[in-house]
Amino acid sequence: MRKEIRIINKISELQKVAQFIEEIGEELGLSTELQMNLNLVLEEMVTNVIFYAYPEDVEAEIELVVKSDGRELTFTLSDQGREFDPTMREETDLNVNPAVRDLGGMGIFIVKNIMNKVSYQRLEGKNLLTMTKGID
Repeated sequence: MRKEIRIINKISELQKVAQFIEEIGEELGLSTELQMNLNLVLEEMVTNVIFYAYPEDVEAEIELVVKSDGRELTFTLSDQGREFDPTMREETDLNVNPAVRDLGGMGIFIVKNIMNKVSYQRLEGKNLLTMTKGID
């Protein structure tokens, strides 16, 4: 299976991403828990692109491609925004009180704890974030 969705960098587009995950879940018979986790992961990463990859007044396309071989799902999120490798971000220290902890970092922490593999590369002016989750 291979599916893709293209959205623009507007927060209102997150609804389309959630619908996309729901359709994949129904097609593959994924558990509600897995669908919710995948939705959380993708909402976190797409939100980061929407808020941080582009200047505020620039409208741009974000592409999400999912592939499945029946044993795992691989999501590739791509954009042409500012280069940023979320996998290189320092691990969030959960022992630090959230009130004094630096802002940010929880999204990639969540992603790394839900997904089995997370990798980033910059190719031909594009950020490519690849996230894989076993489903068997």
